[in-house]
Formats: sequence, C-alpha cells, structure tokens
Amino acid sequence: MTGLRLFSGRSNPALAARIAAYLGLPLGRAQLDDFPDGEISLKLLDDVRGCDAFVIQSTCPPGNKHLMELLIFIDCLKRASAKRITAVIPYFGYARQDRKDEGRVPITAKLVANLLTTAGADRVLTLDLHAHQIQGFFDIPVDNLSAEPVMSAHISAMNLGPVTLVSPDVGNVKRARIYANHLGGDLAIIDKRRVSGSETQTMAIIGDVRDKTVLMIDDIIATGGTIVQACEVVRRHQAKRIIVGATHGVLCGQAVERLRKAPIDHIAITDTIPLADGVCEQLPQLQVLTVSELMGEAIRRIHRNESVSSLFMK
Repeated sequence: MTGLRLFSGRSNPALAARIAAYLGLPLGRAQLDDFPDGEISLKLLDDVRGCDAFVIQSTCPPGNKHLMELLIFIDCLKRASAKRITAVIPYFGYARQDRKDEGRVPITAKLVANLLTTAGADRVLTLDLHAHQIQGFFDIPVDNLSAEPVMSAHISAMNLGPVTLVSPDVGNVKRARIYANHLGGDLAIIDKRRVSGSETQTMAIIGDVRDKTVLMIDDIIATGGTIVQACEVVRRHQAKRIIVGATHGVLCGQAVERLRKAPIDHIAITDTIPLADGVCEQLPQLQVLTVSELMGEAIRRIHRNESVSSLFMK
C-alpha cells in the first residue's frame, strides 16, 4: 500500500508485529531508548515525508511512560513531515475518569485527548473505549472499534448452546445486550455498588441464571474485583457454567490470584495488553484472542479512505 507506514512503540510490539503481518508491511524503523534519568529518546530511521503514518501504542502499565512515548512519537512524525498521523491505541488508558461526578476531580480522558491533539495526531484508532462519550472529547476523527466480532466468534466456536448474558454492572448493560442479540440468549444484570476506586460491593442479580451457562462480558478486567464478585453472585444463584470475556486484560494488583480462585470455567481476553510472564500458567482457563486482523483491516480502510463502520455491519 503506497504511502502507508506503520510504527510501533514499546508497549505492545507483539500486537504491532501481528498487525503488520496482516497488512503485509514491515514495521518502520525507529530507535527508542531511555536516558539515564528516565526520559525517552526517539529517532526515526526511515524517511516519512508525505506518508500516511500509523503509530501503534497501548497506554497500558506503565501507563505514564507509554503515554509519554506515544506523544513523543507523534511529535517526531509531525516534525519529520508525515502527511497524516494516526494514533493507534488498542487500549486507551486514563478513560475511567470521563466525567466530573464529584467536586475537585479531574477529567483525565479529556486531558489525554487534548495531549494527543496538541502533539499532532490527525486521527485516533482505538478499541472498546471505557465510555463512548470519550470520542466527543476529541476535535479530530476517532474510530472506536468493538472487539465483539472477535469475542462472539470465539464464543460461538465453543458450542455452548443457549447462554444467558450477565452484565457485571448497570453501566455495562448496553454491551451485554449487543452480545445477547448476536449470540442469542437472555439478559441478566448484577446490581453493583462501588465503595471506592478499588473496592466494590455487589448486591444482587436481576434475572434468572439457575442451571444456565452464563456469559459475562466487560471492557476491562483491572483488579478483578468486579468480575469475581459478579461470578460469585451467579454461582450462588446456581449458574451451571460461567464464561468470562473482556477486551482489555489489565490484570493489576491481585487480579490473577482472584481470577484463579474464582468460580470461572473459561476466560477470554484480547491481546491489546501484553500479559506478564507466568500469567497463562497461573490461569489455565485463560485464552488470549488477537485483534490484529480487526485493527489491521481498520488501518487499511482508513488509509484508503473507506468505511470503517461497515466492518461491524451484519
């Protein structure tokens, strides 16, 4: 594809390589290093003048470093005279503070949007934003893909039979309903109350899960508290089998230990965030799905000025 150049930061080089392989293109050459004091050094080793540049970088832990690296990469491409710069952010961090719901708190999702635009990004391509309204924080085009086709294909291949889609909280009902419509099945909702930023208290379930295969889909598994509590609730209500899916496996804090002990039969996450060493061994029920083809096809369509939304038309 003439004029298309792909670059990768250091947050998820494996996913970047898979995207490049899908497109049949090499990753652009760049020299990324750290100064002794921790500052990031970058030099492009390829000419990008007049090209359509895509830089692939999840803002996953360590989020501050990976975000700063992305901003520096965008600035470097801009100063090297790239014609258009698209920030490909499989996992968009700082998205959970997307509104001012109490006094004296920031709106970090808007702050990151401002930083990306100021750095010189012309477009953003991301996957399953924590809240859809974050797209409105940008004054540049944003393509927010959904991992639903990848996750639904995986669930369908498992031949589970009839499933009940359970939303682990009220805010996730829309996502659960999309899966229920595409996979078939009933819908149930967990009534969850948040105690603090790291602690939730799950109250009850709205709907019937007795003797049913439960499918629980969320956008993020961070500490695992929400999803594990929800699984314990449906198990107490005598669910027969519990399948958990999430787009972004942040898996921080005690998440791996919590998931290992939880009554979960199968967990599916995507490769938007690389897993720490040993996670797959500790969680034998875990399967990682790749979104490289989905994101690669979106990149191809953006480069060709074709529709991205038609990827999800059924």
